[in-house]
Amino acid sequence: MLRKYFLLVGLSLLSWRAWAQVPATPGPVHPGSLQGRAQPGAAFRTIKWDALVPPNWNPMAEFKGVNFDLLDDGDPRAIAMLKKLREVWDSAPVHTAMVGQAVRIPGYIVPLEDSKEGMKEFLLVPYFGACIHSPPPPANQIIHVKPQQPARGMRSMDAVWISGVLEHDRIDTHMGVSGWTMAAQRVERYEEPQPGRR
Repeated sequence: MLRKYFLLVGLSLLSWRAWAQVPATPGPVHPGSLQGRAQPGAAFRTIKWDALVPPNWNPMAEFKGVNFDLLDDGDPRAIAMLKKLREVWDSAPVHTAMVGQAVRIPGYIVPLEDSKEGMKEFLLVPYFGACIHSPPPPANQIIHVKPQQPARGMRSMDAVWISGVLEHDRIDTHMGVSGWTMAAQRVERYEEPQPGRR
């Protein structure tokens, strides 16, 4: 069981890294150009998930050299390590240069509050199955979203684009801990970006 969990965590990390590298815009996000808060009516800048992570942050740094194959599920060291891993991921730091920025980012929906009017609250995660079929990603890779208008016709794990201003607030939900929040101005079904679109 423990090895399976660490395998899932490892696969989740690989999935996150693969998604984070998918080019969503022509060219990288330059943190130096993101100083200050977004002004009302500011254009949404399309970003990738790696823009939310502090440079050089390594979620597995504390576990370097650990051979998980040598630990049995009932081993107290394994249980303590599993708890430590979850704590590291749930307290993952955010890239503070992104706070207050008007952004557009793709991801998958993990519902928190749905109604006949539409989805009122959800988590946005960077890869399919996160928080549902695999462990939650690090908190800096989860956005707690409350759309300004309920998102109609959306279901669990639908791929969407959200647009709004990023805020930093750690929120612990039954599906995972988020390091980001957004009062999304737009929730749109995912479509591949067109060449030249920013």
